[in-house]
Amino acid sequence: MQPVCAPPFGNVRAFSHSQTMSEWDRTTQANRTTRIDYLAAQRDIRLNRDEDAYRSRWRSIRVMYFTMFLSSVGFTIVITSIWPFLERIDSSADASFLGWVVAAYSLGQMVASPLFGLWSNHRPCREPLVCSIFINVSANLYYAYVYLPPSERKYHMLMARAFVGFGAGNVAVVRSYVAGATSLKERTGAMANMSACQALGFILGPAMQAVLSLIGETGWHLDVMYLQLNMYTSPALLAAFFGVVNMLLVTLVLREHHVDDHGRQIRAINYVSEERVEVPSDDDGDIDQLAVVTSNVLFFVILFIFAVFETISTPLSMDMFAWTRKDAVLYNGVILACIGFESILVFLAVKVISQKIGDRLVLLGGLIVIFCGFFILLPWGNHYPKIQWADIHNSTTPQAMAPISNSTVEPTGCPAEQTWCLYTPAVHLAQYITSDVLIGVGYPACNVMSYTLYSKILGPKPQGVYMGWLTASGSCARTLGPVFVSHTYTLLGPRWAFSLICGMVLAAILLLAFTYRRLIAFSVRHGRIQE
Repeated sequence: MQPVCAPPFGNVRAFSHSQTMSEWDRTTQANRTTRIDYLAAQRDIRLNRDEDAYRSRWRSIRVMYFTMFLSSVGFTIVITSIWPFLERIDSSADASFLGWVVAAYSLGQMVASPLFGLWSNHRPCREPLVCSIFINVSANLYYAYVYLPPSERKYHMLMARAFVGFGAGNVAVVRSYVAGATSLKERTGAMANMSACQALGFILGPAMQAVLSLIGETGWHLDVMYLQLNMYTSPALLAAFFGVVNMLLVTLVLREHHVDDHGRQIRAINYVSEERVEVPSDDDGDIDQLAVVTSNVLFFVILFIFAVFETISTPLSMDMFAWTRKDAVLYNGVILACIGFESILVFLAVKVISQKIGDRLVLLGGLIVIFCGFFILLPWGNHYPKIQWADIHNSTTPQAMAPISNSTVEPTGCPAEQTWCLYTPAVHLAQYITSDVLIGVGYPACNVMSYTLYSKILGPKPQGVYMGWLTASGSCARTLGPVFVSHTYTLLGPRWAFSLICGMVLAAILLLAFTYRRLIAFSVRHGRIQE
């Protein structure tokens, strides 16, 4: 029996002069109907194939959303408890060393991002993703056991955070994949969704830490595993569990997809096949390197200022508002969770606003809002912070300024060894909250617009290495930001620290204004799509 989809080319038979015209018409009509059925069947097959590819593509993109979410959770779930945990396990650590511990995460990410990006350019992105997530899981387990070594525990915490950051270098792979798997029209929405997942990590990470702080500093001892399960170790263990779930999703669900700026499915550069890989012809043309450098600089500034903010929030609140370690972890966890929720609303708004006014104006507006946020945070007035005098009575030795280990009351307030505490006005709680709100608006808008513009500037070319450099610039900012603010804040106080940040944001605004016309999409620059 002949298949339905086969063309009926052999069905035409010769007609004698005795056959009537009606028989010829009926046969011709039957042949035409069969051919139409064949073409319709072929069309249905193509539509089903395209629909399956579309569903698979967006399933894979959603796995990338989840990966970005977990990367954010892995950073923020312990950020508010690092300082009190560091003080608890190693009394020799100070606020300056805290900056190095926070920066270690970003330093590891800065080193790993170009490497994972290069890997994803030539191999299926599943490989670098699984490898990086495994490193992340192992590093979180290492962090949960940093109290075990008999000495130099602060350096073990430093190494653990560096390896967690190295595993988080897969952010470059995530951004590259999403940029390559979306059309130019889809990209802003996809990048905004990815940033929303990142913001959700900023919500749930501190929120989880705040909930887990109810376990307390003592918690439970699991002698079989040599584990102290408390408010400091449980977040890292939870992050490790999430990493295992992420590895399963990447292995079982993720598939390679690549589309051009119009959304047409094309063969991925890193597709593994015995056939020769054809590079899509739409990538002809050069990339505007000035726009690439500008985008990296702007991304550096944006990540730098937020790294400063999240690093200094706990020490600043403990100094200005006389909060205890437990209160600082709880309250700042709630504040960062609220900022994360605010960021999700901003991402939803950005998807609509950017379609009306463009990506560049949204980025400029976000930088202006961030400038206002840090300007408001500058100390003023005649109200000074409470000073930690309790532990320096009847003693003039420097050691007496440190909290006494067997004291029943935890000293609170601004440490007397920070001399600026004696003459610098306190930051009011209203200033702190207002600054949080403004930065919570400006940062997410700048964040999503910066790498959305960057991916559009690069166009359909393989973006793994370029995204690796973008992530590395952000990681460099996260490395230098905490070190800068911890030293500047400790030595000079909040007035100098936040004034310098305001100057940096102002310089970024001027840079964006000078290069505004160069920050356009690859296809727009080469005249293939109208802006």
